[in-house]
Amino acid sequence: MHVDIPREATGLVPLAGQRRKAAARPFDRPLFWRLLSIAVFVLIWEIAGRVPVSYAFPTFSATAVAFFEMMVSGELPKAYLSTLQPLVLGLVLSTVLGIGLGILCGLWRPGEFMAIPIFVVLQAAPVAAFIPLVTFVYGIGLAAKTLAVMLLALPVIVLNSYKAVRNVNASLLDMSRSFLGNRRPSIVKIMLPDASPVILAGLRLGVAAGFVGVVLAELLITPTGIGDLITYHRSRADYAEMYATIASIIALSTVTLIALQWAEVRFLRPEKRSGA
Repeated sequence: MHVDIPREATGLVPLAGQRRKAAARPFDRPLFWRLLSIAVFVLIWEIAGRVPVSYAFPTFSATAVAFFEMMVSGELPKAYLSTLQPLVLGLVLSTVLGIGLGILCGLWRPGEFMAIPIFVVLQAAPVAAFIPLVTFVYGIGLAAKTLAVMLLALPVIVLNSYKAVRNVNASLLDMSRSFLGNRRPSIVKIMLPDASPVILAGLRLGVAAGFVGVVLAELLITPTGIGDLITYHRSRADYAEMYATIASIIALSTVTLIALQWAEVRFLRPEKRSGA
């Protein structure tokens, strides 16, 4: 007993020292640097607005005041009720079709030869040029805006899902064959879990592209929702309100992507929690 007590004590001292060092070094935490980068960005925005770099560039404080006024008046929430309809519908359809088509093309060579070149062209093409054609065919309603969202989101999700399946670790497939595993269990238990990180990364990129698509749709098809607010305040030279509207859609997109990444780590990739 006399020997064990000092050993326990000496074992606790380094642990307590490590905790004190971790608490004394906030600079090692990613959250600190993220908050610092946001603070620096806000400061630069405020200074640039006060210089001013342009008469049409408001300060951050004026933009923040305009944002809260638009929220209190209900102007901004009402606009988002219109914007979120084609956005959510387009992203849900793009997710289901995109992941399904990407996996199918990765597993089935004829599907790869027939479909992948189309999505490569769609991803490389200036999609804004297609929106007038979409309007001519589908009008200016919900269907046209949903299709505009899908034109940007779907190719990204399909191509990332396809590449994820095509680049599965070959040694895992060789191991499955060595244990006489047939194709279906290999797909479900080996290929899809190994490809899931790239598929989920493609989903996040597709969601970001979908936000771009809905704003383009509301600016080019018909001015409703967020696009209507941007156009209206720009025409009235209410630049603080216009920047507040633009910043709100950027903030919503950022929060959505962070939430998707958190859900991925929390529910689908528990092995990443310790390193997060």
